[in-house]
Amino acid sequence: MTEAVVAAFDFDGTLSTRDNFVPFLRRIAGTPATARAFATGAGHVATAGRSEWTRNGIKAAVLERLLSGRDVADLDDAAHAFAADVVRRHLRAEALERADWHRTQGHRLVIVSASLAAYLRPIADQLCFDAVLATELERDADGRLTGRMQGLNVRGAEKAARLDAWIARELPGTTPFVWAYGDSSGDVELWARADRAVRLGRRAHKGTS
Repeated sequence: MTEAVVAAFDFDGTLSTRDNFVPFLRRIAGTPATARAFATGAGHVATAGRSEWTRNGIKAAVLERLLSGRDVADLDDAAHAFAADVVRRHLRAEALERADWHRTQGHRLVIVSASLAAYLRPIADQLCFDAVLATELERDADGRLTGRMQGLNVRGAEKAARLDAWIARELPGTTPFVWAYGDSSGDVELWARADRAVRLGRRAHKGTS
């Protein structure tokens, strides 16, 4: 029996050559509003110090300020247009080559990212990935965004937790060999969980996390 293999890829800085969260917010809300939202969010958590809570707190505050009350259909339209631009202009050739190699070997391909699932799903469809495990946006019964994340921000330990949950759901009764590709400190726990950790992307040659 062939051993199951999963290749988990971070997105921003790994599969993509850049961060995509801020450019997407600028597309949907405009540059001035996005800048004000980050300034306000940073002010709200300034007393917390430089920590993971600070990072997650700013992200939550920014999303609430910019997305609360927006129509889900409008978000999805913007996400698909944004995804097409990312695929056309902002993907890393080296990472795509690794993904293509895994695909030819019959491995399962998963994006695991703190970026927004709204635009990662259409990107994953175009790249023939099997799943997206990313930050979800809460939607209300009237088809509008609440401005809150649905579940946790998919960074750090949450990346490993989401991957394990997906494996249990999609590959029950197996213990697949896991490759993990990332570029930053947000991928440390995913690397630790993997059988083969690979630093790939914008920080790969800088010796930092």
